[in-house]
Amino acid sequence: MKPCIVIPVYNSPFIYEVIEELLEIDAYQLIIVDDGSLEKVTFSHHAVEVHTHPSNLGKGEAILTGAKAAKNLGYHSFVTMDADKQHLSSEIPKLLNAYRENSIVIGNRDFNHINVPKSSKFGRKFSNFWVNLETFKSLGDTQSGFRVYPTSILELPMKNRRFDFEVEVLVLHAYKKREIIDVDVACFYPPREERISHFDAVKDNTRLSLLHSKLVMQRFFLLRGFLWV
Repeated sequence: MKPCIVIPVYNSPFIYEVIEELLEIDAYQLIIVDDGSLEKVTFSHHAVEVHTHPSNLGKGEAILTGAKAAKNLGYHSFVTMDADKQHLSSEIPKLLNAYRENSIVIGNRDFNHINVPKSSKFGRKFSNFWVNLETFKSLGDTQSGFRVYPTSILELPMKNRRFDFEVEVLVLHAYKKREIIDVDVACFYPPREERISHFDAVKDNTRLSLLHSKLVMQRFFLLRGFLWV
């Protein structure tokens, strides 16, 4: 079977460029999850499935929809990449080669670029610190959406469906004593005026702060045997 790529998309003008670039390689099964875009994504190709949410449910929900679709196609794992051209198709083999059964592989993005926002650099350090506290794992890029997931993440009791999903899934996966692997990858950051982000600095940072508070408490109770996963 061709490796499976899941791409969550919400109002990205670059989605068709991303799809076409991947199809040029002719090596992947693509699952596109349109998370309530104003202009619905449509694409007709034997190697492309498009799933559409009627409204914006969040990146995490889109990834879970993609995970279910991948599982229904017979896959045990899948790659996720963003629809904004930040993640490079040429780096996918690095993630696939690092994957081991039931692991999560994270593409640790190279931030040595002039166009990388300071907020992204700070956000990554902040997130890495808290995930280390919650899992005792030192990871390089806990905010990267360029990953390989096993379809077994569908069994995890996740509550969060927006950008906070990508932190919660790592922590709950670690609680199951499953492997998380870091792989260094190149990435592309366009100039600020061309950059697209749906991250809400107030709402999403609040969600992440609340999530980290909850996960730290869970870790405390796990260590003391008051909670089981």
